[in-house]
Amino acid sequence: MGAADTERDRREAGNGDGMARAELTNTRSPRVKAAKRLAKRAFRERDRIFLAEGPQAVREALKVPGATVELYATAEAENRHPDIAAAASEQGVPIHLTSGEVMAELAQTVTPQGLLAVCRLVHVPLAEAVPAGSRLVALLAHVRDPGNAGTVLRTADAAGADAVVFTDASVDPYNGKCVRASAGSLFHLPVVTGVRVAQAVAHVREAGMRVLAADGAGRVTLDEADLSGPTAWIFGNEAWGLPEEVLALADEVVRVPIYGKAESLNLATAAGVCLYASARVQREK
Repeated sequence: MGAADTERDRREAGNGDGMARAELTNTRSPRVKAAKRLAKRAFRERDRIFLAEGPQAVREALKVPGATVELYATAEAENRHPDIAAAASEQGVPIHLTSGEVMAELAQTVTPQGLLAVCRLVHVPLAEAVPAGSRLVALLAHVRDPGNAGTVLRTADAAGADAVVFTDASVDPYNGKCVRASAGSLFHLPVVTGVRVAQAVAHVREAGMRVLAADGAGRVTLDEADLSGPTAWIFGNEAWGLPEEVLALADEVVRVPIYGKAESLNLATAAGVCLYASARVQREK
């Protein structure tokens, strides 16, 4: 990177007091390149930061003290969402006024909404996320599709789950598509990453939870299953479900009944049905 690009980036970024002084227009600047590389998991893990794109994700990130490192915003988006700019300024989060061209370079969507935050990783250790007394937990085993994973995270949040566990063979929850699909829920409840399925199951069981695996080959249906106590649901891969060794870890394998002619439900929908069924029964007690 040449000295001219570095100096231009310094001028465009402002004076460092948290307020942008000029529009960031150089798509080749070090600042833009550093943010753009966070689209890759290796850089996210190395730097311990990730991108949250869109007003909903950014707004929720700013509600978590210390979670947001910096904010990129087009003038139009900053004017459209003054609450977000105000929240960032109140926390001392640097706001970089960004041209549409630069935002398009940074964003991972076809039609960017003009707001993008660099955030610190928010996951927590398993023992902290699922203490004794937890009532409802979602375990993702070999879930590879980021859109599905983010939707399960959002649904678990809506159902009042205590935590979501992304086991080591599952997608990175900080994948851009996963973050967007979570619609801010990534910042609402404890998220665990990188643990083995067997380790996660052993821990939730020690925490007093019954372990149910959602699978189309389940012996009992969701209508028949005992959902009254603290429950950890295991959800599997979109294409092949849960392997036998994971099914063997569960206390019960449960299938969602199909009343119509559909062959099956997709992962996110099945997870939503199961989590809400547990939440309803628990709240009726």
